[in-house]
This record gives sequence, C-alpha cells and structure tokens, in this order.
Amino acid sequence: MSGSNLSNPTDAATPKAEPLHLTVHAMPRADMAGDEAQRRTARGRIKMLLVLLACAAPVIASYLTFYILRPEGRSNYATLIEPSRAMPTELPLTDLEGRSVSAASLRGQWLLVVVGRGACDSDCEQRLFMQRQLREMTGRERDRIDKLWLVIDDASIAPKLRAALAAVPATQVLRVPPAALQQWLVPAPGESLESHLYVVDPMGQWMMRAPLQAHPEKFKRDIDKLLRASSFWDRPGR
Repeated sequence: MSGSNLSNPTDAATPKAEPLHLTVHAMPRADMAGDEAQRRTARGRIKMLLVLLACAAPVIASYLTFYILRPEGRSNYATLIEPSRAMPTELPLTDLEGRSVSAASLRGQWLLVVVGRGACDSDCEQRLFMQRQLREMTGRERDRIDKLWLVIDDASIAPKLRAALAAVPATQVLRVPPAALQQWLVPAPGESLESHLYVVDPMGQWMMRAPLQAHPEKFKRDIDKLLRASSFWDRPGR
C-alpha cells in the first residue's frame, strides 16, 4: 500500500548496540602504599623483638635473681666478677696436637677452669684434683659442668697426668698464650693466673674466681647457688 510506513523486520529483531561505559576506580596513592608497607615492617619487627625477649627472659631473670635481687647480707665465699667478662671470640686455643679450637665450642656448659703450665707442679695438680672433686660434689647437677685446663706454655705434659685427665669424665686440655688469656681472666691483685679456679657460665661469661687455697665445701656452695639460679634455662650438654 502506498503511503504506508514499512519497517524491516530484521531491524526489530536486532537489539540496538548500547554505548560502552568504562568505570574507573581510584588507584591507591603511592604515599598510602608506602605507609602500609612501613606499618607491616614495624609490626614484623615488634613480633621479632617479642620472640627474642621471650627467649632471653629466663636468662635475664636468673642473673637478676643472683646479682641484684639477692637478699641483703648474703655473702659469697668466692669473688663474683661484676660485670661478668665475655670470652673473647678470637681466643687462640689449640689442642695438644696443635689443632685450632674455636672458643665458641666451649659454650653451652658451665666450666670449671684451671690455668697452669705443662710441667704441672704440686699446686697445679691440687687444683686439678679440686676441679674434679667439685664437679662430683654437685651430684646430679654435675652433667651441667665441664672441666677445662688451659695450659699457658708449650711444655710437654707428663704421660701419667695426661692419662689421669683423660679418665671419664675427661678434662679438656687446651693451650693458650698467656697474654691472650689475660685479656679475659684476671687474677687477684699480686697473684698469677695459675693461682685460682675460675667459673665460666654456659654463655662464655667469666663470673667467679675462687680464692687462694680454696676450701672445696665453701666453694661448692657458691657453685650450687649459680646452678640453682640458672636451673630453668640451662640444661646439660652442649
């Protein structure tokens, strides 16, 4: 029919294309991202410090108990070293065969230390005997203690003495130059390095020096106090 409006049927069936709309989301500012990274780093450091404090707390508590919170009037037979003195990491130690020994390998146990010369005289032998005696006197705690003899010269050691020191529990024998050892252990005024027994804690801190001609029973009481104060963090064996 003329004059009528006809439309293409396909036009009706085909949907019209909608315009494409893009949504732009705001991007985080660089300074905000940097602040968040800093916060995360700070939180991580705080957590690490808390872990370290938790591990160190028993050690710190035992030292506070022994050195600071001890009852008034309490006395020690031996001389407490305050502050304690750390074992030098570069202490030049060698075994009797001349092989180098790391100072760090001595840590992990309480040490009863005798200093002497290879040609061990009667006083030296007496200190070595007392060293063994003291360890045995601590009873069930003796496995927390090692015996160490530091020889400050190159003189040979008598076979009989070497055999005695090797008897279980063996005494570790190491050589060290006296000048190097004096940077760590210090005798009483007017005395020599060889005059004393020394006590070193499991962290390598020299903390006690026995008097001359020490009385074993009195000295043993001081050692017992140290072992009790550290009993909740120190365990036998390196």
